[in-house]
Amino acid sequence: MSLIIRGRVWKYGDNINTDIISPGQYMSQPVEKQAEHAMEAIDPEFAKKVQPGDILVAGHNFGSGSSRETAQMVLKYHQIGAVVATSFARIFYRNSINVGLPVVDMKDTSMIQEGDDVEIDFLEGKIINHTQGTEYQGTKLPEHLMEMVQLGGLEPYLAKKLGIS
Repeated sequence: MSLIIRGRVWKYGDNINTDIISPGQYMSQPVEKQAEHAMEAIDPEFAKKVQPGDILVAGHNFGSGSSRETAQMVLKYHQIGAVVATSFARIFYRNSINVGLPVVDMKDTSMIQEGDDVEIDFLEGKIINHTQGTEYQGTKLPEHLMEMVQLGGLEPYLAKKLGIS
């Protein structure tokens, strides 16, 4: 994973919970089947329209609900470049890092619009909206967490640190 990504924005509101991201009735299915239903409660065509590298932007409390990692896994399956939100549910935030899905807190996401072309510099926490010609400051992930995301999550990170192939 690159330290700078660029993609098209998919914009959602506040309180997008894990059952919206990954509906619970499909949990027993393989991740590729679960991913077919990602976000369908609020965007029935999401799974068909989203492209690798696209960026989800949301408001407050993104990822509230259960502690299961299926929500992060379906977003990662779709190769989402990052999730940017005003705030995240703590367990969603940490599970995202654990599976290698980049997340960025941003004080106010209201100015970013669906379809905008956005670039994120993870090391600086900088968010550049190429469509609008604007720049915002998000949070920077600490280096060790950024390395974890780059390596694909907690397991590959620990394997590297422990010298396990």
